[in-house]
Amino acid sequence: MDADRLRELCLGFNGAVEDRPFPRDVEVTVFKVGGKISAISALEGAPLKVSLKCEPELAVRLRGEHAAIVPGWHLNKRHWNTVTLDGSLPDAMVRELVEDSYDLVVARLPRAERLRLDWPGSAGDDAR
Repeated sequence: MDADRLRELCLGFNGAVEDRPFPRDVEVTVFKVGGKISAISALEGAPLKVSLKCEPELAVRLRGEHAAIVPGWHLNKRHWNTVTLDGSLPDAMVRELVEDSYDLVVARLPRAERLRLDWPGSAGDDAR
């Protein structure tokens, strides 16, 4: 997966936006939904890396199974992983990790925002 494909993937979700919130000399792109970060990447970096939210138990398991997945760099290591996109992980797995990160962020947004995003997880809101 290259930087263009990663950008396209991160922006492919309802309400996803790209931001460069840091000073110009910091080449970090942030992908957000509802004002909350779902992915962080230095898209110009080599090797390409992306930091993604992850369920804590899964985060630990993934780190143990894949050398390309490490605790989130400069992030809460319990909830974030940094994934090196060096070709060692299948693209389908990377897509799933990006989608899971997006879903974790959206799940914590207010109900009205989740409904506005037409997020599939909002269907269960009526049962509450």
